[in-house]
Amino acid sequence: MKLVTFAAIQMDAAPQPTEARLARAEALVSQAAKSMAQVVVLPEVFNTGYAYTDENFRRAEPPDGLTARWMKSLSARLGVYLAGTLLLRDADGEIYNTMLLTAPDGQTWRYDKSYPWYWERAYFRPGRGPFVAETPLGRFGMLICWDMAHTDLWAAYAGKVQAVLSSSCPPLVPEMQLAFPDGRTLAGSQVSETFQWANRNVNDTFGRLAQRQAAWLGVPLVNTTGTGIFDTLAPRPGLTLSMFLLMAPRYWRSLAQLKQARMQARYFQETYVCSAAGQVLERVAAEQEGVAVGTVELADHPPQPKGDQPAFGLERMAYDMDRMLNWAMKPVYEKGKDVP
Repeated sequence: MKLVTFAAIQMDAAPQPTEARLARAEALVSQAAKSMAQVVVLPEVFNTGYAYTDENFRRAEPPDGLTARWMKSLSARLGVYLAGTLLLRDADGEIYNTMLLTAPDGQTWRYDKSYPWYWERAYFRPGRGPFVAETPLGRFGMLICWDMAHTDLWAAYAGKVQAVLSSSCPPLVPEMQLAFPDGRTLAGSQVSETFQWANRNVNDTFGRLAQRQAAWLGVPLVNTTGTGIFDTLAPRPGLTLSMFLLMAPRYWRSLAQLKQARMQARYFQETYVCSAAGQVLERVAAEQEGVAVGTVELADHPPQPKGDQPAFGLERMAYDMDRMLNWAMKPVYEKGKDVP
């Protein structure tokens, strides 16, 4: 066994210019380094903030762009391994939600999000599957947000990793509401019992349910989330939001306002360092930016899971809705990815 100190960073997810976001991130990473963290994990799309907008196409960066250079420079200067995700545009024009892990010596590992969540498919395509970063500190599995809800990815890391790093920024789906220009709001809890049933375990996705998968692997888990208020328009609103109105007939007169309806919610508050036994050692308090630093034991070699892999714990309908929205969002991506 060896001891490794990890840090998980929680940042406000409101969009800002990249330079401003990087400056805020640098202050938090520096705080983690002063606390002797060796591996620091930033939230998903930490360099831009989280929203559904065509700006995502224009803000996607090349592999050697501003954010990647910043990560390499900061890793070298602070002597830390630094992970976080950004929208990355490859030479062929395809856009991915990519987790980069940079080392103090300049080495870099890359993982592309396997499962875009719901509307995210409008802005990037699925990745190429699981990836193990073989670092001098250990073998790290890499996941991004909604990937954590897919047992096939956890199973792919069985017996191959000594820790899992996850960079996330998930809106809190069960409390999401639509806000219409006329002042009316439609909360998920008002839609139908079916909607509530489909999301009944969603609150545990990035906490208890993910920790159970890591405990099955027998490895520590480091997860980050955003904070603040998710507030955005939806791509293809007439198609993707009308299903909510169909389940709430008293709101049908708001159908014409769907293009201006805003989706609003808080974010999951699940930024923590977790032991191999599934115990949260340190976490960032809800509704604030901050750093959680925890020292964990890494096995000398990737451990083998004990027993059968547990089911994740979400209802099938949550995955069915995801597949439907991914299908609906693909044309938006195919059209928008070529925006100069």
